Amino acid sequence: MADDLAGCSHLSLLPLDTAQLLGQSQTPEDGALAVFGGTVRRFNNGKEVRAINYSVYAPVAERQLAEIERGAIQKCGARLCLVRHRLGDLLIGDLSVLVVVRAEHRAEAFAAARYAIEAVKHTVPIWKREEYSDGTHSFVMGCELHEEHHG
Repeated sequence: MADDLAGCSHLSLLPLDTAQLLGQSQTPEDGALAVFGGTVRRFNNGKEVRAINYSVYAPVAERQLAEIERGAIQKCGARLCLVRHRLGDLLIGDLSVLVVVRAEHRAEAFAAARYAIEAVKHTVPIWKREEYSDGTHSFVMGCELHEEHHG
């Protein structure tokens, strides 16, 4: 999979570096910073999760992640949006996705961060294979989100 990621700036087999992304996003014009990080949680749908494996179709995912960043800027009024997603095997507590948004004001920053993570979950071809403590596994679709979790 590492060869498939050559030239990819949004996808990483290595741990996501929050400090590096925050530094990269620094702008003197903006008064608002919104950060969203998604981590691997221990339980999902009543089953104990041991690990998650994320796989991807990199050419399409890269293009869509760049489009999501542009969309957050154009639709929500943010000045900058950076989205990064981790791939490969992740353990409980590992950071799997990171969204960093800079905007002049907080309303735009929060809106852009929300827009970006929802778009990632619903449109990017990243597959999530959950490994459970009982030895079973299943693939979870990104848009298998229940409406009550969006409130």
